[in-house]
Amino acid sequence: MSKATTTSAFYDAGPVRTPRVFSGIQPTGVLHIGSYVGALQQWVARQHEHENIFCVVDLHALTIPEVVDPRGLRAASRSVAALFFAAGIDPAANIVFVQSQVHEHAELAWILNCTTPLGWLQRMTQFKSKAAGLESVGTGLLDYPVLQAADILLYDTDLVPVGDDQRQHVELTRDIAIRFNNLFGDVFTLPRVVIPDLGARIMGLDEPTVKMSKSLAESRSGHAINLLDSEVTVRKTIMAAVTDSGREVRFEYASPGVLNLLTIYQVLTDLSKDEIEREFEGVGYGQLKKALVEVVLGTLSPIQERFRCYMSDLDELDAILARGAERARSIAAGTLHRVKGAVGID
Repeated sequence: MSKATTTSAFYDAGPVRTPRVFSGIQPTGVLHIGSYVGALQQWVARQHEHENIFCVVDLHALTIPEVVDPRGLRAASRSVAALFFAAGIDPAANIVFVQSQVHEHAELAWILNCTTPLGWLQRMTQFKSKAAGLESVGTGLLDYPVLQAADILLYDTDLVPVGDDQRQHVELTRDIAIRFNNLFGDVFTLPRVVIPDLGARIMGLDEPTVKMSKSLAESRSGHAINLLDSEVTVRKTIMAAVTDSGREVRFEYASPGVLNLLTIYQVLTDLSKDEIEREFEGVGYGQLKKALVEVVLGTLSPIQERFRCYMSDLDELDAILARGAERARSIAAGTLHRVKGAVGID
């Protein structure tokens, strides 16, 4: 996000307040390097610039019940939260909680359901792509963008940092808020989507024309680098990454596979394109892969060490999340009260 974005005025009138950020990650699958580059690293870098609310969205994990292990969902939520903190999110400076611990999310989602046209949901690209592979489609899969809208609107969110594939859902959230405001008065803040300039779309290492995903990482070895992968696995995955038959390491002319490796390297090292091209001039893709292995291992090692510390004391981890939920609830309750008053059910 540019400085111009972070200092923009978010209201036409009234006192200026610190912009509020909301973002969340589902506790399904293991978070991978794309999750880190596109979300966690961005959150950490700007966690003191805004008022931040980061959520483990476990209710969203229920949209496809066939792939949910009820016994493992709570453990997965803890694991994702621990990775938030291990990546550098400060629980004292930011609100971090598990979605289901704040009942206002589900309650607001129902109210928004009643004002959201069905056609808006049926046009969602992700719904159409996910539903295409299922014999039976649950209502939750169609409806989860409304819950996502509730997540965002519940906190008077100004900025929503997401990957490019989630842009449509944030735009839908704005549409839902505008429609509700038109029906019941000025109730909701209109959020703005924030797409990282770099790293918003990390591709699969085995198929660089497809975005790296947690579901594919579970079913295909070599697709992703998971944040908890061993050194052996990281090295094997990167060295086997798809490139092409050339040797020249240039951003402008790179094939999708090479560009993907260069992008990961650039985001993790914070070097410019020119600096990276000079570093690998005349040495070929093998040297790029070897260097990327070391950079990735250098990034993951401290994260994994801190993760083990958080997971070694689950009582303390649960206490941190409970405090986060209490802080989140203090904001969410006020918004829901305002919404109920607007629709006449208070």
